[in-house]
Amino acid sequence: MSYTEYIKAQKMGNKAFQIAVARGQSPYLPVLDEILSHADIECEVALGTMDIPLEQVVGTSNFGRTTAFASNFMPLLDYGTEFGTKWSHLCDAQVEEGIHDAIKVYEYMNRYYVVEGNKRVSVLKYFDAVTITATVTRKVPKKTDDLENIMYYEFMDFYKQTENGEITCSVPGSFKRLNELTGHTETETWSEDDRLDLLSFYHSFKKVYMENGGAKLNITCGDALLAFLKIYDYKSAKDMTPTEIKENIVKSWSEITLVTKDEAVELLMNPSEAPRFGVFGSFFKGVGKKMKVAFIYDRYPEQSDWIYSHELGRLHVQEVMNDVVESIQITCLNPEKYGQAVLEEVINDGYTTIFDTTTEFIQPSLRVALDHPDVKILNCSLNISHNAIRTYEARLYEAKFITGMIAGSVCDDNKIGYIADYPVYGAIANINAFARGAKMTNPRARIYLDWSTKKDHDCNEYFRENNIHCISDQDLITPEHKERKFGLYNSVDGKQQNIAMSICHWGVFYEKLISNIISGGWRTESWANTETKALNYWWGMSADVIDVIYSQNLPLGVRTLADIMKNQIKSGSFHPFSGPQFSQNGEVEASKKGYLTPEEIIEMNWLNDNVIGAIPLENELLPKAKTLLDNQGVTPCSGDTKRLTPGMFHAQELIQNALKGKK
Repeated sequence: MSYTEYIKAQKMGNKAFQIAVARGQSPYLPVLDEILSHADIECEVALGTMDIPLEQVVGTSNFGRTTAFASNFMPLLDYGTEFGTKWSHLCDAQVEEGIHDAIKVYEYMNRYYVVEGNKRVSVLKYFDAVTITATVTRKVPKKTDDLENIMYYEFMDFYKQTENGEITCSVPGSFKRLNELTGHTETETWSEDDRLDLLSFYHSFKKVYMENGGAKLNITCGDALLAFLKIYDYKSAKDMTPTEIKENIVKSWSEITLVTKDEAVELLMNPSEAPRFGVFGSFFKGVGKKMKVAFIYDRYPEQSDWIYSHELGRLHVQEVMNDVVESIQITCLNPEKYGQAVLEEVINDGYTTIFDTTTEFIQPSLRVALDHPDVKILNCSLNISHNAIRTYEARLYEAKFITGMIAGSVCDDNKIGYIADYPVYGAIANINAFARGAKMTNPRARIYLDWSTKKDHDCNEYFRENNIHCISDQDLITPEHKERKFGLYNSVDGKQQNIAMSICHWGVFYEKLISNIISGGWRTESWANTETKALNYWWGMSADVIDVIYSQNLPLGVRTLADIMKNQIKSGSFHPFSGPQFSQNGEVEASKKGYLTPEEIIEMNWLNDNVIGAIPLENELLPKAKTLLDNQGVTPCSGDTKRLTPGMFHAQELIQNALKGKK
């Protein structure tokens, strides 16, 4: 029997050899000594004896037996050699009682290279064994900025927690997200039961995923697992049967394949051409029964300026599109727990278009959308990559640039306050656009940035301490909170003098989106999107959905300048992020095109050089920020100066002026 098995294995080896040669690749096993000749090793760590996945055993430690094996570990030498005899004996041992002696390996970059036991590996790979017992020593490379190195260090941190050496990912931050989705923190050591649960589920998922075409995708199984768990809650997913896993993988395949796209989000910067109802009145009369549109909120409109603004948008739609649209608003206070049930109920009531206005609805919306592909679900968020649902947001930074210009013109001491809420995609662009606008009209203007969502913090006290009176605050008031602190204002002796305000016309935004759906633009966009990317509607002044309004307190000359700049931005003649971009740490953040691309604007993680303040870390913010940051949070760029305080800023400025020869 061993002779027959050896000849089969040798044929497999010869075939792999020939294919490798035809492709211009090495036909033999990779050699760790050769690989490490081009790498710097930080240290070695003994991991002990354990079962390791055979598919991750990829080569040998030194050149000793390299030419005896093809690159797939199958033998190349003839049967009559000493090598062939020993291989055959091991084959018999595996059939009769199994191979139990541990091999010795080095682990490097999550791949294993054999020190002792090459033939045992070869035999077990021939019999399609899943694991092999090995004594493992890890060779740790020095830390670099290389992507593979970054991912390996993230993997090692995850391994310390879970002792799971099988799951690999290719996108930075994936292991942190996997921790969160499985209910653990980054520093928490997993219990033995939790480790076994994850390993068991991963094996089940991987088997089904690979059988259904996963091997053809240019992503790791860990990447696919993470995409799956962003849709299906881990607690329920780990209890799925193989049949259920298969059904849900098939449904969510378009979401999984998005991971393979370098630019998974397609930004639609302007609306498709569709008539506005306010102008054409009954243009769509006669299209049939009314389109039923549902707006889903996570808070009551009277309690939240964000939700209130969207409710005003819904009421606008209901007024101008009453002939063809029937709308409803529903508040679900706990989207994570009840969101899916609420969405299912809305669909059962015949609503075919759904707008959910916060990122907390993303996961339930995905699950529902995959079960109801004919229903159009849109989530108000930015830069979130999903195919089953679409997303939408407004380019508020265009208006913030104008209000920044106004602030720079009217402040009398060069000090301007700015209150932000969450460090999410788009929010940093709003801050930087405001800062650039202020700098345009007042080169000495300094923006004192503060965050309303920081723990145990009072923005008003911060501004009082720094004697700041000109402040950019929230952009809308709510019925329950009628305080006059909104938009751009001067605060003197406890009284506010409003100056200007950035606004988003959500009513116009929704009117154009719904018109687009009715007129067939939704389908056209899908057909044009042949690469199966996620679609995001990101509209601004050119779509008439963003504007700045002024109070009577604004001087006429400043108002005229602001109007000129608004028209320039609307027509595309001027870009708020054109020209050199200077961050707090002095680096130039500039696009080769002469202005920042939409993607660069969305993903900004640095602050303009005239901003005093910092992008807060998650542990500095209130607990309510967690879900939002998990979905859309911005990770601050590295560098000590991102924690810039007023005192540090002024000291830094004095040094820079001295170096330039200024007094």
